[in-house]
Amino acid sequence: MISPIILYAMIALGAVGVLLALPRAKASFALPGFLIGATAGGIVIAALGSKALADGGNLPNMYFYVFGFVALAAALRVVTHPKPVYSALYFILTILATCGLFLILSAEFMAFALVIIYAGAILITYLFVIMLATQAPTEEMVENQPAFDRVAREPVLATVSGFLMLAVLSTLLAQGVPTLKTPPAPESDALLAELPLRIERSLRERNTLGEEGGILPTESLAREVMQDGSAGQYIIDVANRTVTVQVDAEGGARRVVSWPEDLALTNTEGVGYELIKAHPGAIEIAGVILLMAMLGAVVLARKQMQIDEDAKRAQAQGLAGGEGAAS
Repeated sequence: MISPIILYAMIALGAVGVLLALPRAKASFALPGFLIGATAGGIVIAALGSKALADGGNLPNMYFYVFGFVALAAALRVVTHPKPVYSALYFILTILATCGLFLILSAEFMAFALVIIYAGAILITYLFVIMLATQAPTEEMVENQPAFDRVAREPVLATVSGFLMLAVLSTLLAQGVPTLKTPPAPESDALLAELPLRIERSLRERNTLGEEGGILPTESLAREVMQDGSAGQYIIDVANRTVTVQVDAEGGARRVVSWPEDLALTNTEGVGYELIKAHPGAIEIAGVILLMAMLGAVVLARKQMQIDEDAKRAQAQGLAGGEGAAS
């Protein structure tokens, strides 16, 4: 970890740069703000590199600096650009650069999830909301933008709050993470028992590859037979890692097959399972919030359209009345 004095000094310098880069009503200090922010980020990266070399390590991959610079520059434009549509486009660039960083860390799932969820779904929804809620330019006002888009509101408070949080998170990351206890890893076999089709697919793949221990395409996992004759749960023995297979589709012979030794729940499957099992409400709430944002944008756009129609009607009536008086 680099010296706390250097870290906190560069965080303060970065806050000054962002504060200068925020949109203002009159004079613009965007370029000096960008230079100050880039200087602060460069000093931090150089300090981290020298620390890694001093500890006997190696410098990060060259692409780390490329993706890191693009992500930081685009993120700065997200909060400083006066036009919200361009801010959303810069946010897409930030997401793509962050995906590059995840790929360097061999976190492919996080990279593709960012693209699919943020750049492919949420951000497109935001763009529709922004375009619907943005007023069209008129003859009197070519740049018909509200004041809260053209001028930053309470820039000092927003900048101080954001970079103070950054300082706190950096401190926790440097001092608190080594003291955290690693949570116990989830039992992969127990989770696989709740995903019987995953086991069946793995056994079919073994048969396709010609390996021992697989099941034929005509076979399937056997179920318990309830008292009323309906099918119950799959017969899976987690302790012995075995599963009962139905040989005959008409309810004939059965046999016990062991799981493949290399069968385990992957990281992607584990994340998807936990999201659907433990956090279904959060996913639904996020969808409802996006839907309400879309409805609000439609209402605002419809209201503005009605106001424009009324203004045109009044103007037409005024012109007609003036021509009648003149005649």
